[in-house]
Amino acid sequence: MKSIVRNLNYYLSSDKDLAKRLHEILGFTPYRLSLFKTAFYHKSMNNCSTGKQQQNNERLEYLGDSVLSTIVAEYLFSKYPNKDEGFLTKMRSKIVKRTTLNSIADKMGLDVILSEYSQGKMSKSMLGNAFEAMIGAIYLEMGYEKAKKYIIREILRRYLDIHELEDKDDNYKSQLLEWGQKHGREIEFKLINRFKFDKRDRFLIGVFIDSIQKATAEDFNKKSAEQMASKEVVQSLQLD
Repeated sequence: MKSIVRNLNYYLSSDKDLAKRLHEILGFTPYRLSLFKTAFYHKSMNNCSTGKQQQNNERLEYLGDSVLSTIVAEYLFSKYPNKDEGFLTKMRSKIVKRTTLNSIADKMGLDVILSEYSQGKMSKSMLGNAFEAMIGAIYLEMGYEKAKKYIIREILRRYLDIHELEDKDDNYKSQLLEWGQKHGREIEFKLINRFKFDKRDRFLIGVFIDSIQKATAEDFNKKSAEQMASKEVVQSLQLD
């Protein structure tokens, strides 16, 4: 039955172009095609003039974030049987952080699909968000065990150089917090401003050391803005 629906999605569905692009990227045609369409439907496409909140990818992004974190944790636990909790936690953070997910999504070519379901200038963070939403859709399509095997085999191993990540540390926020703890300095991240840009929320984040502002950065994603501001401070302190 599912194979018949997949063929219908590929050849006869009103979203058959999407089905064909997903097949090229993922290697399969989704059975629940509407889920994958929602995964790329950015909130900028919501028609606020109707007074009704339309569906977007934020709920799937929430689900995909949790699923991906669990799968990566299990994958690392098996791959590194002799490493301690600290190493595994740092490795997981490197994999699931926004810049890594943005890079994977870009390598997969998700921007081609996302551009059709968003308005305004497309940011890298939107790619990472859509990637997480797609992971949520894969989980709902396959179930946890099949999704785990697929994500590890077809995504993590194909688009991620995990050995390169072992020696790479570009989590500037973490570096800064560790420095502050070591030297007895208070590090704070404050939301200075939140405003609309291209119909989306944009965040201005400030980094403060002992209540003194040291750097600011803005992005469509709070965590990305924190990292950008942290990088500036880390470089000024010559910690990298």
